[in-house]
Amino acid sequence: MNVTEFNAGQYEQQYQYKSFLPALINQSWEITDPILILLLDDASRLLGELNAFSQLVPDVDFFIQMHIAKEATTSSRIEGTQTNIEEALIEEQDINPEKRDDWHEVQNYIQAIHYAVNELQTIPLSNRLLRDTHRILLQGVRGKHKLPGEFRRSQNWIGSNLEQAAFVPPHHTRIPDLMSDLEKFMHNEDVHVPHLLKIGMIHYQFETIHPFLDGNGRLGRLLIVLYMINFGLQTKPALYLSDFFERNKEDYYERLTAVRTANNMLVWLHFFLQGVKETSQRSIHVFKEILTLKEQIEREKMPLFHQRKQANAQNLMRSLYKNPIVNVSQVSSRLGTPINTTNRLIDDFIKFGILREITGHKRNRLYMFFDYMQLFRE
Repeated sequence: MNVTEFNAGQYEQQYQYKSFLPALINQSWEITDPILILLLDDASRLLGELNAFSQLVPDVDFFIQMHIAKEATTSSRIEGTQTNIEEALIEEQDINPEKRDDWHEVQNYIQAIHYAVNELQTIPLSNRLLRDTHRILLQGVRGKHKLPGEFRRSQNWIGSNLEQAAFVPPHHTRIPDLMSDLEKFMHNEDVHVPHLLKIGMIHYQFETIHPFLDGNGRLGRLLIVLYMINFGLQTKPALYLSDFFERNKEDYYERLTAVRTANNMLVWLHFFLQGVKETSQRSIHVFKEILTLKEQIEREKMPLFHQRKQANAQNLMRSLYKNPIVNVSQVSSRLGTPINTTNRLIDDFIKFGILREITGHKRNRLYMFFDYMQLFRE
């Protein structure tokens, strides 16, 4: 079937309300739209370039940690949390007590990403993996009573109440068949659809099924990354679309709604591929800026350290690319140096313009690798 003839599904009458039953998606699709083909070509090329960078950059896994932290804060912010990337990188004791619930949700997301990516080394992308990841996402936070790790067994909706809901997903009795169909579509080798289009359709279908009572938005966005890793579109998890979706939040929801209400899968896929293009370009730019900053520091800053401090300075510098916000005890523990020695080293890092103190306190100070953090704020 041509994707222009996509039929999103139909409404089913339930008791005093109607729920939307999406059509099964595991079938062959034809792609003939010229704009979509051009977007696909651009997005695939840029994603390939990003992959090349992720393989060439030294210590790339350190930088990937920052991408993951940014994704966790951005994806969670779409759902209403207020934690920023700086707060995501510091310990709970340094978080305002009023913001710790949000902080825990972001930490769960970071843990869920690590878990799922590691699991993909031994098992394929599956409903089982999605449920296990969902369990981590909701552990000990506001959704902990909403069946973590289990498909829902009751009706959910998007909106303040069922009567005035903006969207009512399928009845819970439909979930097993719909999610089984989605899993089959992921792995159906007889469906000759380019992967980027396939994952765009999968993301739409997952969000429309809304298989969990809570956490569907975050897990649906993470599903994009997991699919790309599972099928080799990314060698490292460096591409996250939540930033694009947040910056274009109204369009994001409008395009998903257009599929359900007008069967317009094309307008969603155009938007999705534009997101892959822009995000790949931004990620490539960040990698280039990281390399430029790294070379500048190695050339201009590191020679300023006394010879006997070089080893500790190099080790601290390397660790800052993984976590650019530190306190004295963390640095002391990482380097295995006494507190006095650590304080003197941090003073040098401040003097040479690498670290900045960000609390203004006399005690319990935090220090930020400011220029590096700026690359992920922009």
